[in-house]
Amino acid sequence: FYSFLSSKYLFMLFSFPSPMFLGVGQMTATILILYVSKLNKVIHFPDFDKSIPVKLFPLPLIYVGNHISGLSSTSKLSLPMFTVLRKFTIPLTLLLEIIILGKRYPLSIIVSVFAIILGAFIAAGSDLSFNLEGYTFVLLNDIFTAANGVYTKQKIDPKELGKYGVLFYNACFMVVPTLIISFSTGDFHKAIHFQHWTKFLFVFQFLLSCLLGFLLMYSTVLCSHYNSALTTTVVGAIKNISIAYIGMLIGGDYIFSMLNFIGLNICMAGGLRYSFLTLRGDSKPTQPEDEE
Repeated sequence: FYSFLSSKYLFMLFSFPSPMFLGVGQMTATILILYVSKLNKVIHFPDFDKSIPVKLFPLPLIYVGNHISGLSSTSKLSLPMFTVLRKFTIPLTLLLEIIILGKRYPLSIIVSVFAIILGAFIAAGSDLSFNLEGYTFVLLNDIFTAANGVYTKQKIDPKELGKYGVLFYNACFMVVPTLIISFSTGDFHKAIHFQHWTKFLFVFQFLLSCLLGFLLMYSTVLCSHYNSALTTTVVGAIKNISIAYIGMLIGGDYIFSMLNFIGLNICMAGGLRYSFLTLRGDSKPTQPEDEE
């Protein structure tokens, strides 16, 4: 929640024009924090060898796509509409878990997911601040986030890279390509010549966004380690209850309509229903018999 608000604060208050440069900053923070922690024996992950890229693929590509599309959509949409459209990550995660991991979920869970999507359709269909570019970025972000969650669950085996290794090598492999893309698109030039680098408040907010970006990635991987990818996605969506309603009051870019408000509440109701089923134990997926 705070990571999202921190990034949104940069884009809205300071009109920061370079979402990819912020992504590079968050990856750099991840590399530094994890490497220093490893040197001080606070954490452990495998040293680099030629098998690491094979073990990680295709996570690095998904990772950078998720990062760039997420930051780009954050800068172009209002808080409540970003919250609504991000709900499409949930059915995509459900679908990918069925296809890639072979999991099966009970009807009650599927109905909860359907309620979330129904509310998203209602809310997005009545959005009075329609932004095609923003919608495109956020839907791409949904696809990348779903794929990232499912493949992260598949790759964080403690006998292989573990959660810290996945985070560290993902950032290492993609920080340079992201920087190159930032150069080629003019994003880096805009960031370097941005007028507010001399202001303490902006620099503090930028560094805070980098730190919180790392904490967001770490907490997501940690949640995936202990839960299914679908549960991680839905629990992440629940935090958006506060984002959506606070955004209506303080964001300054929300345009009220009754259908939008109703759809938003249907989304939240579906998410809360899923959380209730999870706490009750109904959301535990079943595996095919041969895997068991």
